Amino acid sequence: MLHELGVPASHEAVSGGLALIVDACRDDGRIRVAPKAPMYPCYTAEAARVLCRFGLTEHEVVKRTTSYLLDGAHDAGGWRCNFTRFGRGPETHCANPGATLYVLDVLRHVTDCRDGVEVVDRAVDFLLDHWETRKPIGPCHWGIGSRFLQVEYPFIRYNIFYYVYVLSFFPRCRRDQRFQAALATLASKVDDQGRIVVEKPHRRLKGLAFCAKGQPSEVATVRYREICSNVAD
Repeated sequence: MLHELGVPASHEAVSGGLALIVDACRDDGRIRVAPKAPMYPCYTAEAARVLCRFGLTEHEVVKRTTSYLLDGAHDAGGWRCNFTRFGRGPETHCANPGATLYVLDVLRHVTDCRDGVEVVDRAVDFLLDHWETRKPIGPCHWGIGSRFLQVEYPFIRYNIFYYVYVLSFFPRCRRDQRFQAALATLASKVDDQGRIVVEKPHRRLKGLAFCAKGQPSEVATVRYREICSNVAD
């Protein structure tokens, strides 16, 4: 299975899960994450980013999904699903910041998409604009409030750490004052040894040492140093 997927031997423990994602990809690039689950852009992106993180960026499934995502951007920038839990107010017609962040987490692995691709540049600008407006927008009402500003790890939900991490891969961000403000806010949460302190772990993971609430996380700090390296380029 590892040979067929092109997965390094060090990832043997997760090869079965990666194979399930590959098998769940449709011909049009969408990925159904569960038998009856809708195929929203955010679900597809979340599945595809797993493949990318395990070195399958050049796999046919990832290429197919990347094309689907690039072709399906919202008119105003970013990506949007049709989830309507909060009704259909004017704000729900905007793209979804969470979905947009997940998609950019896929596209950051595609070097040619990091700069100079209009669809991607508009998505980046959409997230930078959200830093200023902070309003709950999109079908899922993503906002930038106190919850967003609490450091979460691992990268599962829309929060400042994940936001800055993904955007740091896109050169157009590094010069932007809004990104610089978000980066400064994140930097203010680092302890005196330069380590990231997890403020809000996912409730199902809070018992794990690497993301314990109020404690520095060595693995999260590796990601923070990656941000610092990106902005130093």
